[in-house]
Amino acid sequence: MERRCFLLASFLGALATPGALTAQSPQPRSEGVGEPRPALRRGLNLSHWFAQARSAQGHTTATDVALIRRLGFDHARLTVDPAQLFAPTNVDIVQRDRLQELERAIRMIIDADLAVVIDMHPTADFKKTLERDDDLVARFADFWRELAGRFATLPVERMVFEILNEPEFGDRYRWSGVQAKLLASIRQAAPGHTVIVSGHGWASIEELLSLEPLRDAGVIYNFHFYLPSIFTHQGATWGRPFWRHLAAVPYPSSADNVAPVAGVLTDDVSRLLVIRYGHEQWNGARIRAEIEQVVGWAKRRNVRVMCNEFGVYRRVATASDRVRWIADVRTALEVHGIGWTMWDYAGDFGLVTKQAERIVVDGAVVAALGLRADTN
Repeated sequence: MERRCFLLASFLGALATPGALTAQSPQPRSEGVGEPRPALRRGLNLSHWFAQARSAQGHTTATDVALIRRLGFDHARLTVDPAQLFAPTNVDIVQRDRLQELERAIRMIIDADLAVVIDMHPTADFKKTLERDDDLVARFADFWRELAGRFATLPVERMVFEILNEPEFGDRYRWSGVQAKLLASIRQAAPGHTVIVSGHGWASIEELLSLEPLRDAGVIYNFHFYLPSIFTHQGATWGRPFWRHLAAVPYPSSADNVAPVAGVLTDDVSRLLVIRYGHEQWNGARIRAEIEQVVGWAKRRNVRVMCNEFGVYRRVATASDRVRWIADVRTALEVHGIGWTMWDYAGDFGLVTKQAERIVVDGAVVAALGLRADTN
């Protein structure tokens, strides 16, 4: 009962009218005509640098971020594992050298004329503990307050905070309370900066549509788009076990073009899922129908939305099909003015391949993103 009361108070506070916000939770600026805010139209994820990696040393350089800007991107989403910066038993930032590395990275991105989204991107274990442990929620809120305060002096049009990547909460009401508390902590330190929020699980469209909007003019509602995963994650060694056995799954899909893939699968369930994918006829129109549900939700609530992850695992997917899917998703988003951030720069879903000192840009993907391929 005590935990539910704690979360309910946080949630109700976030749903209060802006005029009712307390001194402990200052009202964010009301974005009006001519006031600065980040565009966040076209971006790239900088993954495996401050999250999902052992060391940040020598990973992404000024050359990389200069290339990203030259290609026509306006922002980078920097994934950060909070465990790199603080210990769960101590709200203070304990790894000062790591914080300094993060500060240098942020300055480098901003100096390249890009906005930067600081995305809290912890491990699944951290998120599972956050779901059940109110003490960790309180410590994480204190951590967010301190971290946001470190960067609150950076321009509001260049610095953005994302509360938590793919929360993995089973209880959406629990997540609403946790997210509200974390947002309130950020607002204490950075009342004017944009904050990105999401639904309770994997940031899917369904979870976004079930989210009760917060009364905060500086919030962007985020979703991730990897549909259909049987195509976008074919060959992946994590997630659903049968993905690793898939290759050459086509896009767009039809009953005829998936038949050769289904025919070589020995597992009955995997074969069924591939055949089903074919009959579902995934194509540009199907993707647009999904995105249009987000558009309608946002218009009815008068809120801003963006898609800060989408992409295709590139190790086994047919290159031309991957490019077509990326183009279809990007077009569906842009026709409705929805900003996007592709996953990712140089990882397994990447835009570039880094070979020793050489950066090789995938020009076909650049074109699919509607950007210029000139890297000179």
